[in-house]
Amino acid sequence: MSMSNTLSDYTAVAGESEPFEYRAFSVSAVASAIFGALSLITIIAGRDSLESVLMLCPIPLIGLVLGMRSLSAIRAMPDQISGKKFAVAGIVLSLVGLVGGLSFAGFVHATEVPEGAIRTSFYEFRPDEKDERAGIPIPKEVQALNGKRVFIKGYFRQDSSPVTRNVRRFLLVRDNNQCCFGDLSNVKYYDQVLVSFVDKLTTDYKSGMFRIAGTLHVQPQHLSSGSQMPVYFIEADYVR
Repeated sequence: MSMSNTLSDYTAVAGESEPFEYRAFSVSAVASAIFGALSLITIIAGRDSLESVLMLCPIPLIGLVLGMRSLSAIRAMPDQISGKKFAVAGIVLSLVGLVGGLSFAGFVHATEVPEGAIRTSFYEFRPDEKDERAGIPIPKEVQALNGKRVFIKGYFRQDSSPVTRNVRRFLLVRDNNQCCFGDLSNVKYYDQVLVSFVDKLTTDYKSGMFRIAGTLHVQPQHLSSGSQMPVYFIEADYVR
């Protein structure tokens, strides 16, 4: 076989092969998939409170926007941009996180208050700027709850009880961050509630959220006593 025949055969084979086409991978499609995966934490947050889910809603919303934009760009320029599977995954996961989180949180919010109890919160216990200027440390709405059965959510301050099992009395605080788990003297009076169980009811310590229902007692005379004498006290008949 001559060299000329070899070269001609190589040229024929090379001419038959398709040219390599480079397609840029969509960065926003990857970002959408990442935000979509993170969106699933909204479902987990739904078991605690609707407010927690609402605070996390920007995550799935960003995932949706990035996914739809990248998918639109890929469809407009399929020969230049790739990453469709990532974009679709980001959109689907973001929708699951957003809809699932809101739905679950809404269900929990609607069913968590025991019958006969009035929902309240640490946020309501705190006086607003108007009350503070007027020298009213306890909001009128909260004063009206004195002696009534209320429902509130919060966290067990571990150092408020000498035991962690079969606890009869402990301090319920607003959150489990440094705000309410630092020096007790720095904890605001509206960020804590003394819980004492009635009858034979007890609970065990856990780091997660507690749901408490019982008779609320507002004790403004303790305002001058600091954190050692809680202003808010609940005789609890329900814990979850």
